[in-house]
Amino acid sequence: MEHTNRPDAFSVSQLNEYIKMLLEGNPNLRDVWVQGEISGAKLYASGHLYFSLKDTDSVISAVMFKNSMMRMEFEPENGMKVLAHGRVSAYPPRGQYQFIADRMIPDGAGALAVAFEQLKARLGAEGLFDPARKRPLPAHPRRIGVVTSPSGAAVHDIIRVAKKRCPSTEILIFPSLVQGAEAPAYLRGGIQYFNAVKDDPEQGVDLIIIGRGGGSAEDLWGFNDERLARTVAASEIPVVSAVGHEVDFTICDFVADLRAATPSAAAELSLPDKEDLSRQVSALATRLTGAQLTRLRRHRTRLEQLSASKVLTSPEGVYRLRREMVTALEKRLNLSVSRHLGNKRRSLERVTASLGALNPLAVLSRGYALVQTEEGTVIPAAAELRVGDRVSLRFADGSARVRVEEIMADGRE
Repeated sequence: MEHTNRPDAFSVSQLNEYIKMLLEGNPNLRDVWVQGEISGAKLYASGHLYFSLKDTDSVISAVMFKNSMMRMEFEPENGMKVLAHGRVSAYPPRGQYQFIADRMIPDGAGALAVAFEQLKARLGAEGLFDPARKRPLPAHPRRIGVVTSPSGAAVHDIIRVAKKRCPSTEILIFPSLVQGAEAPAYLRGGIQYFNAVKDDPEQGVDLIIIGRGGGSAEDLWGFNDERLARTVAASEIPVVSAVGHEVDFTICDFVADLRAATPSAAAELSLPDKEDLSRQVSALATRLTGAQLTRLRRHRTRLEQLSASKVLTSPEGVYRLRREMVTALEKRLNLSVSRHLGNKRRSLERVTASLGALNPLAVLSRGYALVQTEEGTVIPAAAELRVGDRVSLRFADGSARVRVEEIMADGRE
């Protein structure tokens, strides 16, 4: 009978841990993309998403942890085809290997459409598409920044239209990827760069055009990136989105200040036509010339009127007229002054007469006398005198000192 105690035997846990180490140690399985359809998706309260990825022949268990789920730009649904990036690992307690996803993008027209509508509804609810927050484009931009591929047809279309419509406007190109998983980061970088140098006299632009030529929904998917949409919305410089053809719509189109059907249309909408400007200048010049001629005619008529006035044709007559007016004014002034002085004189005489009537000395001139003590105090009644008092009698023309010999009251001694 074979001995059951083998020192080289693995325990179940050791075997599962060893398999996990092999899987996680394989560089080809640490950075892998997997294409498949989501099934059995369940989002737990912890924020982790557990699901399976399957194709017609196989299925693999998968998980996306909370920190990765927080960066998701759409809500994974059962039946949705996706491209998932991550690593292959194992779960030793159950002896199962699994795919740990850290990123996921829709794959196929149906999945892309679902993800597109989800993001569009969420950003729309936040007000990012509100026309009230969109800014008008500058009427005459001196410099335009273009965020696109430097080798694509879009940049050549924009430059061609710009040279034709307004050659004086400068075009600055920010080279960017416009397709693939890395495109959104490049596109965001272009918007952020032009905003960072907006006050630079050499690099500052008045308008930004972001876009690319046509392609499949997968090719244009980079312009549906949520972080790119928020970067466009936060731009202090107006942004024109020109992605694909007229029938193509992206999230970037909705959040931009203006959506153009094509890159060529973006240049046409952003730049004034030099021929239109020339016609406007000609019309303004005609209006200015007409206004100046009208003003000159008005001034000439006024000058003719002034030159025919008497002050120029017969200045001596104007002088005589003015002299006569001054003489008449002088007479009126003298008469007014004389009347005024007469009125004041008569008023003064009335006041003087009133004051004279109240003057006690005027009574003395009619034969009366004023009796005072030697100290000058007036004695108004005989009862205040005593025999032997010395008093002063004040007359109109002088005074006399007397001594009281006798006092009589009411006609009696």
